[in-house]
This record gives sequence, structure tokens and C-alpha cells, in this order.
Amino acid sequence: MNIKRIAKHLMMTHWQVNRIFPRQAMIAIEQAIKASEAEHIGEIQFAVEGALDGTLLFKGQSARERAIDMFSQLRVWDTEHNNGVLIYLLLADRDVEIVADRGIHAKVGSQEWEKICRKMETAFKQQNYKGGVVGGIQAVTQHLVEHFPASGAGQNELPDKPVVL
Repeated sequence: MNIKRIAKHLMMTHWQVNRIFPRQAMIAIEQAIKASEAEHIGEIQFAVEGALDGTLLFKGQSARERAIDMFSQLRVWDTEHNNGVLIYLLLADRDVEIVADRGIHAKVGSQEWEKICRKMETAFKQQNYKGGVVGGIQAVTQHLVEHFPASGAGQNELPDKPVVL
């Protein structure tokens, strides 16, 4: 059991999440997702969680495991072309995870997703949260445009609005 990690999670509040991602930042992130999805037929979902609740925390759930759970719960996997991408941020751990559906993951692979996550985390260390997320969305967009370019007016299968858990 990691006491330092537990303390970080217990001290993280919704107020801190709202301070880090104020309304204007969330609007900018939503607009970045809308602009992105105009260029391809993929789906991007951004979710931020301040901290894990006690049960998950004491079980030692990692940010990656939580991201995979949220990928399922938010139904990012349930897209027509299997090209949904979840960008998940666990603030207490300052950890970004990207979970991509099998259609896009087969074409891009784990190393590319990791590069995007590390760039986002670098921006976060500089307190540039909005810029880090928007930059991450733009990087994911490049891959979706390459492998799933827009083919006319597609259906928006997932909400563009960021999810705060």
C-alpha cells in the first residue's frame, strides 16, 4: 500500500479539478474535439477524474486499469468502426492514459499512444492543462485522419463534452 499515493487521492477535491479545468478550459477542450471529429470518422472522448474513491484506491487500481474501466463505462468501444479513443486523466496521480478501440489501435499501436501521453504530462508539469489536453487531442486527430479520414457527414456517436468523474 502506497501511503503517499493514498494521501494525494484523499486530498484531491472537486474544487481543485474545477480550478485546474475551469469552464473556459472545458469549452476549449469540447471545441477541440468537435473540430477534430470534423476531419475524420473516429470518436474522441476526454475524461478527467480528480481521485479514485476509497475502494478502488485501497485495491491499488492503477490509472491504466481505471482508464480501461472508463473506456467500457463511457461506451467508447461502441463505435461503428471500432475507432473510439479515450483520453483519461487521473489528476491525483498526474497520469494520462489513452485507451483506443481495436480498429485504430491496430493501426497506431501502444508506443504512439504513450508518446502522446508523455507530451501531455509534460505540459501538465508546466501547469498547462488546457494546452496539454488540446495538444493531445490534436495528436490523436493526426492518427485518426490518417487511418479514418472523413467521408462526408458522419454521425457523432459520443458526446464531445469532456467528462468529469
